[in-house]
Parts: sequence; structure tokens; C-alpha cells
Amino acid sequence: MMQTATPILVIHGGAGVIKRDMNRAKEKAAHAALVRALQEGHALLKLGRPAIDAVMAAIVVLEDDPHFNAGKGSVFTHDGKNEMDAAVMEGDGLRAGAVAGVAQVKNPILLARAVMEYSPHVMLIGDGAEAFAKERGIASVDPSYFRTEERWQQRQRALKEDTGPTEHFGTVGAVALDRRGYLAAGTSTGGMNDKRWGRVGDSAIIGAGTYADAHCAVSGTGWGEFYIRAMAAHTICMKVSTLNESLQRAATDVINRDIPAMGGSGGAIALDASGTIAMPFNTDGMYRGWITADGIPHVAIYADELDPSDHRGAP
Repeated sequence: MMQTATPILVIHGGAGVIKRDMNRAKEKAAHAALVRALQEGHALLKLGRPAIDAVMAAIVVLEDDPHFNAGKGSVFTHDGKNEMDAAVMEGDGLRAGAVAGVAQVKNPILLARAVMEYSPHVMLIGDGAEAFAKERGIASVDPSYFRTEERWQQRQRALKEDTGPTEHFGTVGAVALDRRGYLAAGTSTGGMNDKRWGRVGDSAIIGAGTYADAHCAVSGTGWGEFYIRAMAAHTICMKVSTLNESLQRAATDVINRDIPAMGGSGGAIALDASGTIAMPFNTDGMYRGWITADGIPHVAIYADELDPSDHRGAP
């Protein structure tokens, strides 16, 4: 491809934001982290780096911030542990890597990329993924690193109420378009609060919560079981590439029609090769941000805030 595309980065920090549970301090902290993620990722795109590098940089910022359910700040399982999933995919060549159930890798998204680049596999789980991380020199930490008091109290409430893993939001993700016109997507999560039995959600499943091809890149956030059943991310991109639907229509149909029809909820960020952005969600809010040709980070949290619906990047 010719180097004619305008670099674009789109990120999310999870759907399901409940306005009544927010305060000004939380909003400010989340806003600052989203801006920082956009700036770090976009700086690489401006240098001509590939889309995957921008995706990684943005997600690492969000994994390191305790306000999001990924990396530090991940929710707890029923057994009081943190088990994290992540995936990355490049549209050029359809390369992908994923990890699930890791408990000591500081940045699971870095391990997902290493699986893509340095292993013959697409997904590694649990102890095997941890062993591969050590072989590749990817930073590991004591499990206590991931603990935050807010997440611990969420687990305690779930245990007390005995309602099962009902909190299923908070995933982080990014999609990017680089100068060459190539796309990439990545997603990272701590999963469901109070999850059991080694549950794995959609984030680590290529085609469900994460997908990129030559036409489209998607990262989802929401009730993972329904995203898996809908193969949400792949379905959006197939509607764009095969049915010639607009990105906005394809993403909205899957996220706001198909998934709710099955009983699920959530959101997604999507980006196509022409620079169109879609950010549908059917919850109270979704942490989200985008940065385009003007180099200015744009961030939103609630449903009534302006989005770049059907935005098209400058030529």
C-alpha cells in the first residue's frame, strides 16, 4: 500500500459506566489516562510506526492505570485471584496472538504480541503462557501488584449478595490505522468480577472481542459470552468487507441489535481502512477516545457526549 493514509487511533476503557457510581475524581482520573494513552499511541503513528505499535502503547498505558479492569486494577475471581486475558491482531497478514488466565504478567497485551510474533501458536493459557513470558523476558510481578481496594470490595459485595459474576465490563482496547493504510486491534481485560472455573471471555478470542483485517479493526467490551456467540468483532468486519455495509451500520447492528437480542450488552470501537470511526454501545456509558489528523485527543465517557459517528479521517 502507498503511504497515503492519515494515522488514526481509537481506544476504549470499557462499557457499562454507571453515572450514579461516578464522581468528579474518578472522571478526571479516567479522562487523564485516556488522553495519555491516545498521545503515546499517536506519537508512534506520527513517526510512521505500524498500527500495532500504537495499539500496544495505548493499551499498556491503560493496563498500568488502576481505574480500568485490565492489568493493575483487574477484578478478582471467586477464589480471590486476578486472571487476565488479552489479544492482538494485525489486519495485514491476519497475524494474531492471545493469552488467557495469566496471573503474574505485568502487561498481558505485551505477552499476546509475543505469542503472535515468536510462537507458532495463536493462544496460550495459564501456566504455559506464564512460562512463555519468562522465556521471552516479559516482565512478571507478584500477584499483589494487581490488587486495588475498589476491586477487592467489588468481590466482597458479589460474595455477600451471591449473585454470581454479574459485573462484566471494564475491558480496555485500541484500534489503529497507520500511514501505510494498515489496521490493527488489541484488547486486554481482567474479565468478570467473581468469575469461576477458569472462565475466559471474548477479549482473548480472535473474532469475538478482537479482530482486524485489511478493511476493518474492532475491539469489544461487554458481556463476553454474548460477544463469543455472535463472533461480534469478526461479524462487524465481514459486514463491511463482504456485504459492503458502512462501518457505522455494521457495528451498530451487531452491538445494539444482535447482542441485546440474545440478552447481552456492551460496546465496541471500530475503524475502517478509510478512517471511518464507529463507537456503538448500549450501556450508560463507555470510556472512549480518539485522535485523528488534528493530533488533538478527544475523550468521552457518557452516552450523551459527542462521538465522531461515521467520522472520516482527512485524506
